[in-house]
Amino acid sequence: MVKVQSWFWIPAALILSTDQLFKKIILLRQPQWNSSFLSIHLVQNTGAGFGLLQGQTMLLAMISLVVAITVLWYYPKLPSQQWPQLLWGLFLGGVVGNLWDRLIRNYVVDFMDVHVWPAFNVADAAITIAVIGLIYFSWKEEDNRR
Repeated sequence: MVKVQSWFWIPAALILSTDQLFKKIILLRQPQWNSSFLSIHLVQNTGAGFGLLQGQTMLLAMISLVVAITVLWYYPKLPSQQWPQLLWGLFLGGVVGNLWDRLIRNYVVDFMDVHVWPAFNVADAAITIAVIGLIYFSWKEEDNRR
């Protein structure tokens, strides 16, 4: 049987490593690939999502660091079920992936562009999936308590 902590730490490590691998490939190859629904190209993002806080890399790095430390600090209090463990792991992996970029490169490497949304990366996708999943889990738990 898989330990509960594995549902947190393995996804966090997989997201972090996958995110950094894809970013390294994008930086080395700098592809220019376009289709009707998706483009792959290098975007050097010095802000947050939707163009917010452009040029505020260190502020965003500090916020990311505080968020990551907070998740780790409160880890013992997180629900022990597989889904919240997995979702919090995805969230942490994504936050640390973008934090790493901000600290090492002074910008976040974005590269997936669906044309109706700002360019994003694996870390951003993991954070988004995690937040949506955690909201759903929270609503479901609230319904179960009634």
